[in-house]
Amino acid sequence: MKEYVPSEIEPKWQQYWTQNGLFTMDPSSDKPKYYCLMMFPYPSAALHVGHGRNYIIGDTVARYKIMKGFNVLNPMGWDAFGLPAENAAIKSGIHPRTSTLSNIETMKKQLYSWGCGFDWDREVTSCLPDYYKWTQWIFLKLFEKELAYKKRAPVNWCPSCQTVLANEQVIEGACERCDAEVTEKFLEQWYFKITEYAERLLADIKKLDGWPERVKLMQENWIGKSHGVEIHFRLDGTEEAITCFTTRVDTIYGATYMVLAPEHPLVEKLVKGTEHEKEVQKFIHTVKSETKIERVSTDRDKTGLFIGKYVINPYNNEKIPLWIADYVLMDYGTGAVMAVPAHDQRDFMFAKKYELPICIVIQKQDKSLDSNAMTEAHEEEGVMVNSEQFDGISSAAALEKMAKYGEDEGYAKRTVNYKLRDWLISRQRYWGAPIPIIYCDTCGAVPVPEKDLPVLLPENVEFRPKGESPLASSKEFMETTCPSCGKPARRESDTMDTFVDSSWYYLRYLSAHDGSQAFDKDLVNAWLPVDQYIGGVEHAILHLLYSRYITKVLHDAGLTDFNEPFKNLFTQGMIIKNGAKMSKSKGNTVSPDALITRYGADTVRLYTLFIGPPEKDAEWNDSAVEGANRFLKRVWKLVDKYAGTIKGKRVDDTVDDSVFTLDEKAARDLRRMVHETVQKVSKDMEGDFHFNTAIASIMELLNALTVCERECDSWSDDAKTVFYLALLKMIKMLSPFVPHFSEELWVHVGKKSSVFMCGWPAYTEAALGKEELTIVIQVNGKVRSRLIVAPDAEEDAVKKMAVEDAKVQEHVKGKDILKVISVPKKLVNIVVKG
Repeated sequence: MKEYVPSEIEPKWQQYWTQNGLFTMDPSSDKPKYYCLMMFPYPSAALHVGHGRNYIIGDTVARYKIMKGFNVLNPMGWDAFGLPAENAAIKSGIHPRTSTLSNIETMKKQLYSWGCGFDWDREVTSCLPDYYKWTQWIFLKLFEKELAYKKRAPVNWCPSCQTVLANEQVIEGACERCDAEVTEKFLEQWYFKITEYAERLLADIKKLDGWPERVKLMQENWIGKSHGVEIHFRLDGTEEAITCFTTRVDTIYGATYMVLAPEHPLVEKLVKGTEHEKEVQKFIHTVKSETKIERVSTDRDKTGLFIGKYVINPYNNEKIPLWIADYVLMDYGTGAVMAVPAHDQRDFMFAKKYELPICIVIQKQDKSLDSNAMTEAHEEEGVMVNSEQFDGISSAAALEKMAKYGEDEGYAKRTVNYKLRDWLISRQRYWGAPIPIIYCDTCGAVPVPEKDLPVLLPENVEFRPKGESPLASSKEFMETTCPSCGKPARRESDTMDTFVDSSWYYLRYLSAHDGSQAFDKDLVNAWLPVDQYIGGVEHAILHLLYSRYITKVLHDAGLTDFNEPFKNLFTQGMIIKNGAKMSKSKGNTVSPDALITRYGADTVRLYTLFIGPPEKDAEWNDSAVEGANRFLKRVWKLVDKYAGTIKGKRVDDTVDDSVFTLDEKAARDLRRMVHETVQKVSKDMEGDFHFNTAIASIMELLNALTVCERECDSWSDDAKTVFYLALLKMIKMLSPFVPHFSEELWVHVGKKSSVFMCGWPAYTEAALGKEELTIVIQVNGKVRSRLIVAPDAEEDAVKKMAVEDAKVQEHVKGKDILKVISVPKKLVNIVVKG
């Protein structure tokens, strides 16, 4: 065979897999199903090697499962709506539809060149009407269940992107897309009521054993469940009450003031017509320019204002002042906080700044606190003081006793609170799925009838952002008739957040071209939940939480039999270059195209998988790619040397070589190593996908085969067969990692069908048995010698041999042997005295 020339063999096998439907799922197959899914990409530009890790991992898993006899579904699609394409279109003048579809073609070619196989007959593209018709249908289902609603509320506004952002899309006060500082704005917006599912989302995440613990923890923290007490503080001089939520009812007797969020609806009412009105309005205007991250930061100076009112603490009937402050938000609890400066650091800082009282109600166990000498709040547990009948008990016990006391008295109620807020889905941009709602002056907000879907996104629109949806300027789009009364009406001009598109795409793959329904219920119930989902940890909150929510909504509507979308989740680490995540802006991306031209796709695949544990970040090293290529050339050369012999002898790769009687010790050692390697690689291919260690094991096997090559010509026929079988099994084990390379070698040794149709290699327990064991000998716990014994050696005989060992005798001579302790098949410890 000629030298290894990837450019000659890789296109051939890529075409072969396509023509023979290697990755085409067979709905009628009786094989066990396996749904392998990679997070579908945003088609923004060409892929770099950092992107490739996700798809190469997924392809490796799919190929392995095919060899293990599964009916594999491995589809691919495109998360094709969104701001990047629209912003690029604004700069280039190219319509986002044109650039998006062009990018898709580029990325498909790249995936193809990597050897990544997908069931392309099931391809979905979220920006095309045959897909977003059903995104709109899902919106209507939520609207029917009163889970989609519109309200006026303060929202995160990106002045650069000219659109609102969900809380999850604001990273440290900045837009996740463009890094512009996010401000606050009041708008009428559409929301999905995800808060109604908070408890189920939290409870079910704990049951997902196949998910990384850190992802589960991230979702738990985002949902933010907390047990506490709602306490009603009467507004002094009225019968009206202000309710606050606290997790620290044990500190209630230390409340010396109350704080409202500046946005609290009561504030305007309380100051209207008073001497405080102008000053309060000015303060509220200032706070609006601050981000939520800034407002709650513990490192930032807090500001506030007394509004001239008081409330009554119901536990001790003391009158305390009512303030507004920037560190209290409407997003959590009730927007009202009972301030306990002695036992909360933010309250402490605020009280010190404005010279408000500090009352200690929890003392340390070991020493007394002095409010005048305190430099920080005491937030730990302790003993109750200054708390009337609760004095002297532990603060932990007081939590329950004070909550019950307040409930018995009628001014408190134990409750559960969540940090999670409803999902804001409105976007004031063009490139997204139109929201299927019509506004009628007579009928109000009317859903578009299902028969009229999709509400098509018009292409002839000026899409430069102006603070409102570009669709609002399209008379042709906006003007319609009311489906209920037939009168003139107008359409909703906002488009949907692209996370709505990606919240259900895994269902559409099963019936990608069905024009009559979003998905076939029988098919999705047969194939879902997804057996293995693969993608970046950066989607731990946004995409994964939203997908779980939509799945539960569809389940409750009777449309599916499952309520979680992904059984197992694998989050791969990033590939970094020069110490940073690959990105165009940093100038540190590595294009796969040049590497594939020079070394071939299989070298790039092998290096990508070998670079480190796939769940960890890894540094890309261009020069190290050469090492992966050298390994493949060594395998190529060795297999080529014996290919003719294997082909001529028609060596059956399914033969159980453990039954062979081998006189040659080297052959017996090789057989054992082959079976150990198959066992190790098989284990590494499951679960956490330790591809790097699997490849390392195959490299060790190659080294052993190279050693045996020097003497195997003199071996018996059975021993030679063991050597040939080792070569065949090595090819099979390599095939998920380097598929083109392995296919070519498989044909070269005389096999007629694809290596992926010939099954995964087997190992047997009989062949794994070691001929010899190394026993460590210790004297008083220190290693003094080693023994080589047969695996079936009797324990007493091993002890005797250990005591009689020459090196051991040097350390026990003249001493009394008190006992000889044996750990079977591992060590002997001789305890001596003297």
